[in-house]
Amino acid sequence: MSVPTPARRRGLNDIRTVSSMISETSNPQRKYLKLAILSMERARRTKECESARQCIHKIDARVAEIDAERTELLKSAQQDFLQEAIPPQARGREAGRANDARGRVPSGFKIKY
Repeated sequence: MSVPTPARRRGLNDIRTVSSMISETSNPQRKYLKLAILSMERARRTKECESARQCIHKIDARVAEIDAERTELLKSAQQDFLQEAIPPQARGREAGRANDARGRVPSGFKIKY
């Protein structure tokens, strides 16, 4: 004897409706919805581009400031080097080595622990 199998249970996916017969591409509401979604994405991407441009502008401005300051420091260092290249006898005795307020000659860094 064969065992009877229970009838298959049906769910929401088995319900046939008229809306399921309309294709996705010919539905005008879907097309307008897709247009609206694309317009919002375009607006969002445009705002992201503008924000990125502002960041790039700030970075370029800072790089220009760094280059200007670096050029200034190099000029100053070159002038100091040229002044040190002149022998002390040619500059005069006082210009040889400058003393601090206590009359001592500066001798670099000293670290005490």
